[in-house]
Amino acid sequence: MDETEFWELVDASREAAQGDPEEQADQLVERLVRLDPDSVLDFARHFESRYNRAYRWDLWGAAWLLLDGASDDAFDFFRCWLIGQGREVFEGALHGDPDSLADLLDDFDEEIDGDGEELGYAADEAYEQLTGTVAPDLGIPPAPAEPEGTPVAFENEAALAERYPRLWQRFKE
Repeated sequence: MDETEFWELVDASREAAQGDPEEQADQLVERLVRLDPDSVLDFARHFESRYNRAYRWDLWGAAWLLLDGASDDAFDFFRCWLIGQGREVFEGALHGDPDSLADLLDDFDEEIDGDGEELGYAADEAYEQLTGTVAPDLGIPPAPAEPEGTPVAFENEAALAERYPRLWQRFKE
């Protein structure tokens, strides 16, 4: 499975779920079980490598604003959700600037959005349904022990407003 196929599966599942992250995970599992086990593992590798790339302080600061606070677990689930938003949103947040999420996200409801925990398990669930066994190690490097970049002062509202002016204006003012 190449990168384009990965993003096509993500997009198709999001569209079918009409933006509901839990339903998107179910849709993704339905699509993945139509593939062979090796393709499911390829999907899992694509997902995991993006998940690890998103382990960054600047992105955690954006999640903090969007979610009105973000624990370690909440940030983990946010990264899964961010992947589930598709290539444009994901790459825009990582390569542009996490503050660009203010422009990239049409709507954001902190009650449903931002938590893609189930998306993170979709490939594992599909693999287990196909093979009856737990997915093997993916053979990719683990995430760093600490997020990449410069730590963000989450409790300092003035610093957050300065670092993320568009997110601050849209979601905090």
